[in-house]
Amino acid sequence: MRSPIAAHGATPAAAEENVWLRRYAEVPAPAHRLVCFPHAGGAASAYLPFARRLAEAGIEGYAVQYPGRQDRRHEPFATTVGELAEGVLPELLRVLEAADGIPLSLFGHSMGATTAYEVARLLHHTGAARPEHLLVSGRRGPTVERRDTVHLLGDRELIEEVRKLQGTDPSVFADEELLRMVLPVLRADYLVAGRYRHAPGPCLDLSLTVLTGDADPNVGLSEARAWREVTTADTALHVFPGGHFYLQDQREAVCRTIEETLSDGNNRAR
Repeated sequence: MRSPIAAHGATPAAAEENVWLRRYAEVPAPAHRLVCFPHAGGAASAYLPFARRLAEAGIEGYAVQYPGRQDRRHEPFATTVGELAEGVLPELLRVLEAADGIPLSLFGHSMGATTAYEVARLLHHTGAARPEHLLVSGRRGPTVERRDTVHLLGDRELIEEVRKLQGTDPSVFADEELLRMVLPVLRADYLVAGRYRHAPGPCLDLSLTVLTGDADPNVGLSEARAWREVTTADTALHVFPGGHFYLQDQREAVCRTIEETLSDGNNRAR
């Protein structure tokens, strides 16, 4: 996950012809499947190195490709988190309801955490097959109220906000042509994230793991702990050194945490 900016014209090497889901590392006999939701401005290819690493542990990784970027660049952007959740649902159900009985879990970082959560809610409300586990990263709990207005900033101010997150190669900001391509993606996704408001409803009955950086400027520890409010099942919190994109530098530790979580449902962190 080298950069929060998705190259607008790049095409990931998808192993499937699906519109929403990409499988970057096929595992012959997977013990688990993990569907990953990207951050604002991100694309499915951000999870390529994670998918390859997790495949070594028998976890088959899928990544969600939002409309409006990479091979979906000619499609209109989503306007709400709900639209993203409903869009991916049919393809996700085909994987989730596969006859092979392999369990499936959801992972999301930043805006992707909120989207993964809303997908889990849709599955819960419709009574469809449900995921085994929900892992959320770099995002405050959905019930924490905060008004995000980054999408209202001018181009230079928006770029500066992204720069502050320290997840992007500095050379990206020097490429004016690239910035002109990716700014619409960033602004559209920040609008989606800023519009999100948690709708009251039944809590999930789903084990939940929260991952966060100890120096994330967007997520305080109390806000990360607020994820406990949306499930009646066990909740674990894992804190890593780093800021909002801590998982770039902590990839190995994050992957080990995912492995342990998915292989042992009773392995609860404190």
